[in-house]
Amino acid sequence: MTQPVVTRFAPSPTGYLHIGGARTALFNWLYARGRGGKFLLRIEDTDRERSTPEATAAILQGMEWLGLDHDGEVISQFERADRHAEVAKQLLAEGKAYKCFATQEEIAAFRDQAKAEGKSTLYRSPWRDADASSHPDAPYVIRIKAPQDGATVIQDEVQGDVTIRNDQLDDMILLRSDGTPVYMLAVVVDDHDMGVTHVIRGDDHLNNAARQMMIYQAMGWDVPVWAHIPLIHGADGKKLSKRHGALGAQEYQAMGYPAAGMRNYLARLGWSHGDDEFFTDAQAKEWFNLGGIGKSPARFDTKKLENLCGQHIAIGDDAALRQEICAYLAAAGEPALTDAQSQGLERAMYCLKDRARTFPELLEKAHFILASRPLDRDAKAEKALTSVSDGILGELTPQLQNASWVRDDLEALLNGFAEAHDTKFGKLAGPLRAVLAGRAVTPSVFDMMLILGREETLARLKDATG
Repeated sequence: MTQPVVTRFAPSPTGYLHIGGARTALFNWLYARGRGGKFLLRIEDTDRERSTPEATAAILQGMEWLGLDHDGEVISQFERADRHAEVAKQLLAEGKAYKCFATQEEIAAFRDQAKAEGKSTLYRSPWRDADASSHPDAPYVIRIKAPQDGATVIQDEVQGDVTIRNDQLDDMILLRSDGTPVYMLAVVVDDHDMGVTHVIRGDDHLNNAARQMMIYQAMGWDVPVWAHIPLIHGADGKKLSKRHGALGAQEYQAMGYPAAGMRNYLARLGWSHGDDEFFTDAQAKEWFNLGGIGKSPARFDTKKLENLCGQHIAIGDDAALRQEICAYLAAAGEPALTDAQSQGLERAMYCLKDRARTFPELLEKAHFILASRPLDRDAKAEKALTSVSDGILGELTPQLQNASWVRDDLEALLNGFAEAHDTKFGKLAGPLRAVLAGRAVTPSVFDMMLILGREETLARLKDATG
């Protein structure tokens, strides 16, 4: 039997869930979920000065919005510090690590001299092979004994084999002089203890893999499968930053992008499955593999994101869309919908979701069902209403009072009414849109009449024509 897949996402809670981090989480989630494995979440909160509960909450909220559910409890790296220290001490006891009593001043002096002489500034501690009897009664760090010859090969599923000469690796500190473990040790111990089989993360961690492999090998632990994915760049080809606009996952929720569209877009950002652009979660889980990840940085393209989001809105379940729109309004700090508005929105969804790329666009189309009388009218709608159109609409009102309120009958009545006035229905549509919605761009007049119902339709006509 092959070992079950276990992946993890391990953000540092020093800020929001960056869109690059969201993609890393998504890749890990897809890889695990598509193979019946586990997707774990670990908060790397060892930097106590920069880690905040607010940032942790923001990360969890971003994950929840994206629908990236994790297995088991959230792991706090800081709370496992004793376990990390235990491993460092075990390596020390086995002679695979050593006590280093060098001071910061001594290390700085070594590097200054090496620099002046044009030599490598990689620190080589004189304490590596020192006899314990020579140890002073002074503070010390615990360093791992790095291999000094040969090479370390990182077998990476994305980058291919990456070779690093061992003489370029220093004797990495495992435990600081105050007894606290370093991040590099904590990551390895946590990944091992959590049973992580695949480490899928940004390629800015690629060099870390060689140093972390020293710990795996010293402990006799299985090295996980590495997959270091390229970073995300902006449309200008530069590393994604604030100058490119929104960066946090929750910012995209507050702008009204549907989570399904964002998942689809992020999955395509650096990974491909043939020429497929639009796909469902089920397809993504089935198709996603590490071999489909490219080596070059992906470029974030807002137009592509909006295009995919529009396709996901179009196929979305009406009730689920209504719920997600309510969550969007809360995230954006907008007023919540009343029960009547919420129900009306779902009732109208069938004629709103085509060609809406974001929730604000959909809600603009939904103005006719969300607004209350008397309607506010935009400039284009006002322009569509004239004394002539008012008169014609006034004539139409009594005919609608006794009309059969089904689409075919309404279409026949309105087309016949237009013909009687020697015009086409298109000439009536503009004024009717203005009266029923207060907008010039709306769903079809017939859809609005059916959704509003006879009583509300007639009331709006009366408001406009006096």
